[in-house]
Order: sequence, then C-alpha cells, then structure tokens
Amino acid sequence: MQRFKNKFALITGGTNGMGFATAQQFINEGGTAIITGRSKETVNNALKKLGGKAVGIVSNAGDFKDLMNLQSEVRKHTQTIDMVFANAGYGKFAPIEYVDENQFDELFNVLVKGPFFTVQQMLSLMKEGSSVIFNTSVATEIAMPNFSIYSAAKSAVQSFIKNFATELTERRIRVNGISPGHIKTNIFNNTGLNSEQIDEAVKNIIPTIPFKRLGEPSEIANAVLFLASEEASYIHGAEIKVDAGISVVR
Repeated sequence: MQRFKNKFALITGGTNGMGFATAQQFINEGGTAIITGRSKETVNNALKKLGGKAVGIVSNAGDFKDLMNLQSEVRKHTQTIDMVFANAGYGKFAPIEYVDENQFDELFNVLVKGPFFTVQQMLSLMKEGSSVIFNTSVATEIAMPNFSIYSAAKSAVQSFIKNFATELTERRIRVNGISPGHIKTNIFNNTGLNSEQIDEAVKNIIPTIPFKRLGEPSEIANAVLFLASEEASYIHGAEIKVDAGISVVR
C-alpha cells in the first residue's frame, strides 16, 4: 500500500521509538520522512536504518533557536510538508518536593514549547489536506506519583489539539492527537535510573496494563499514519488513545 507516495512528513524525535517507527512505516508506504534528533550521531544512526527516503536534521525541540531554524532546514529538502508528527520529548519524574525550576522549565520547553513552535514553523509549508498529529500521553488521564510536571506539560499539548484544529479548519489542515499508553521506548533514559532500575520500573508497570504487556512503537505508528491518511479525512480535533485501555480499565 502506497498511501503516502510522493508525500513528505516531518517527524520530530524520529531517531528512535515511536518517531522512528512512524518514519519507517511512512517510507514503506511511499513517502519521504524528515526526522529530527538532538545529536548528529543518533540522527545518522537512524538514517542508516531508514535508507535513502529519509532526511535527518539535528534539532533540539527544547532549544528555541533550533525551533526557529527548523523551517529553513526543512526547505532545503522540500517546499511542502504533508504531515507533521510533533513527537519529540522525554520524561523526568520526581516527587513534588524535589522538583526544581530547571526540571520544570526543561520539561515545558521540550514537551510544550517544542510542539507548539514546530507546528507554527511548518504551517507555511502545509497545504489543504495536510495533517498535524500531536503526541500526548496516558498521563493526562491517569494520576501517577512523580508525574505532576510531565502530566501538566502533556495536558498543555492535549489542549493544542482542539485549539489548533479550530484555527486551521479554514485552511483545511486537519489536527489530531495520539495518546500512547506504556510503550517500549527510551522514556526512562533521562531519569537518572540505571538499566536495572529501569527494568524494575517496567516490571512494576506491566501488571497495571490491561493487556499485561508494553505496546510496540509500531502500534503507535499505525495510529499516527491512519490519522494522516485519507482514511481519516473526516477526523479533526480528535485524540485517539492507544493504551490497551489503561485509561478506562483500572
């Protein structure tokens, strides 16, 4: 199936996890994926795996200068973007009394400022029929210890879905969101936990998931690309939960 033949996608945080899986599938279905990552090494490693239909840009979603430079970098490769998947981000988790200003600002810069200005900067490249997909989180629906800042940031992104949809309706740019549950990604890599501690955290999470397993990044990619495709041409301002039902079955 070639749903995205001759189309271009910008996928932030496309070097691993959900972003990489989405880029891979977009390419498999005929498109060209422009991915971003924070380091040249991770971008190049991803490009080796994705092949010739992928383009990489070193860009940090939490760095305002990088965000303001993103449009000019994208224009080096295309004048039209058909899909933006505002996906870049990571988690840092701490009890309320241990959160400091740096952690607060870091998460809001990456998770809120990043997607907002990524989409803002791409709008001039997006035509009628193009699509924006925001990446939110099950954390907007479920209260969890140590998640207060992460959840608040993702809730802000959740609010972008309906507000952006309202503003972009006249341009016929569809705006939707995807709300992942617990997925096999590197979300814990920036938490300061070692590999054993991460394994223990995951082991404790799995029993709480209705399907008793972590989701695969490809399962998120399937939903993202459905929203970006003509099959979802009447879906606008919506958020799809891909969380094994954890937000409703507890």
